[in-house]
Amino acid sequence: MVETLSQTRQPDPAPVFILVGPQMGENIGACARVMGNFGIAEMRIVAPRDGWPNDKAISMAAGSPVLDQAKLYATLGDAVADCHVLYASTGTPRNMVKPTVTAREACSRARAEIAAGQRVGTLFGAEKSGLDNDQITIADAVLALPVDPEFSSLNLAMACGVIAHEWRAGDPPPDGFKPVADRATQADLDGLYQHFHDELDRAGFFYPPEKTPLMMQNLINLFARASATEQEVRTLRGVIKALAIGRGKARVERD
Repeated sequence: MVETLSQTRQPDPAPVFILVGPQMGENIGACARVMGNFGIAEMRIVAPRDGWPNDKAISMAAGSPVLDQAKLYATLGDAVADCHVLYASTGTPRNMVKPTVTAREACSRARAEIAAGQRVGTLFGAEKSGLDNDQITIADAVLALPVDPEFSSLNLAMACGVIAHEWRAGDPPPDGFKPVADRATQADLDGLYQHFHDELDRAGFFYPPEKTPLMMQNLINLFARASATEQEVRTLRGVIKALAIGRGKARVERD
């Protein structure tokens, strides 16, 4: 079962995503899905071409609670009436005297604006033509994604996904992806290094002898980069012990 946002926690305050004249229900549903993935709860839909509700949007949303809570508006003016700040996403230069920011910059600003009690909206245009100049004019800034100018047409849901990701990019990783807590201590690692040194020395690995410090330095660097846990250090020391015992048995058998 796919876990949805409503089953885990209430979303934090976030920008409102406003889809202006979206054409395909599939794209609306895909936007709702990626918004749910990144905890952006509020979608506003302005005059969708194929009407509303839309079965294709429901199917593509894959159970995202964002679609269930989406609000329908007849005009852009109605949809943004309560917004204090608007960012207009576009991949096409409009030659307007208007600040232009990246998605990362816009999200950074939006965090401060939302913290100050302002409602922030991000405008997304229709799939075929994007936002028109009149729609961009009401925005405080243009949000420009760094697409290739030779192929700048970005799918509506992809544009939502990029900006939604940037909104969450500054958050700490989910619990399941956080660094492990049982990192080995330096004393544990020093014991591992000494164990390696002693058994390698007995095996005749250090040749010529004057290169011993450099060879040990290479090994220590390798293990230091690994960020080993206590359990991993114990396992490695068990491996060294088993190899040493095995080497001893082999010598006895040859003798």
